[in-house]
Amino acid sequence: MRTPCRRPPGRHLRASNKPGAIQLHVAEFIRPLSVRRGEPVYTPGDSVSRLLVVHSGQLKVSHLAANGQEQVLRTVTEGDVVGERAFLSGHRPNDLVLALEDSQMCVFNHADLSNLIRDYPEISQRMLQTLSDRLASVERQLVAITSSDVTARVAAYLLDLTSAGRGRIPTVRLPMAKKEIATYLGTTPETLSRRLAELSASGTIQLQGRRDVLVLDLDALERLAMPQ
Repeated sequence: MRTPCRRPPGRHLRASNKPGAIQLHVAEFIRPLSVRRGEPVYTPGDSVSRLLVVHSGQLKVSHLAANGQEQVLRTVTEGDVVGERAFLSGHRPNDLVLALEDSQMCVFNHADLSNLIRDYPEISQRMLQTLSDRLASVERQLVAITSSDVTARVAAYLLDLTSAGRGRIPTVRLPMAKKEIATYLGTTPETLSRRLAELSASGTIQLQGRRDVLVLDLDALERLAMPQ
């Protein structure tokens, strides 16, 4: 059976935008990994010597406080990378990575990835772009979460879930239950539901079922995410 990793890897680690001999060479170093829903990918303090690119499914990255309380840091979806900090710093992770659903990943061992970066510097440039995008996301969330405006927090969260371009209507799927999302945003499930309903009534988004959200007005969502 053909494994999902026998093709050029996720967008963050491609050596170029044109598949060819280089891409196939990179793919030779990839190993597939499958996890079931609820299984940990790695836990705090694990000795991690691999970088993972999500091929399908969804992961949750969270931090466990000393009292056992979980703080969700981000969710990871198709094409996203997990473990780049351990690769760049050499430190063991202090986060918990858990599969939110059955997931398949493409895995690079650190030694192989170091050699690939040496041979193809474009890969390191893409990794830096990934880290830069994530920092921008964190800064936006920080501005929203430190605001008393819950709508700003919800808008910023939806923007971070939106990966489609402006050429079509972006559709996002809420990766967690509303209770977990509310905790992440520092509000209550009831308030979260009201804010989503208000965004829908204003024409900014359209709710489809319990988990799917169509972003109808991306510009309006961006304005709401930056409270005055």
